[in-house]
Amino acid sequence: MISITLNLINNSNNASPGVVIFQQNLAESSTGFAVAWIVLSNAGTGIANPFRIPMDMTVAASDSYGNITPQLPAPNGSRFEMVSSMRGNQLQLSQQPASAPQIMEVYNELPVGTIGVNAYKNGLLIAQKTSVGPGQKAAFAFDPTIYITLNSDVQQGELINAAALSDNIFQLSLIGIKSADIVMTGGGPGTDAQPILFTLQNVEMA
Repeated sequence: MISITLNLINNSNNASPGVVIFQQNLAESSTGFAVAWIVLSNAGTGIANPFRIPMDMTVAASDSYGNITPQLPAPNGSRFEMVSSMRGNQLQLSQQPASAPQIMEVYNELPVGTIGVNAYKNGLLIAQKTSVGPGQKAAFAFDPTIYITLNSDVQQGELINAAALSDNIFQLSLIGIKSADIVMTGGGPGTDAQPILFTLQNVEMA
């Protein structure tokens, strides 16, 4: 599986912040909310917190009865369908491709009832769409860009109001990168505190 290897290193004056990392689903109109994909709690000073950004993802769906399907490998360009079968409601790979090669789609082909669709990377929820009605679809697409913010109250998998945090979100493009350190600097108490910054260092290109 192709992935980008990263280390978050806290060289700031904040002793143990909560670092929240998320990505944006480029295939759907932004609602202002994003899923807290990776949460690094108590990021100690000078300690490396390793994580990966995989290109691959998986998908699962839930029906109106609360049943949740297993996660299925979901490469870009694939299309899935939630269908009613003798074994109950099932999520299956379609013989048709997605409407574009850079996205993954899930269609609700049930005769009645809405579904929820979850996309995962590293087994962690990265995006979701709820209340997908019959004949409707959920679409997912991500580029190698991550967004970072500080929030000690957010739990992994929770929705965060990215629009409300827009002044405190840092965007890092990882295009062409194989591995890198993300170094956090600044912060601290009082009027002498410097702005928090996240910079890429020790970059190895793919």
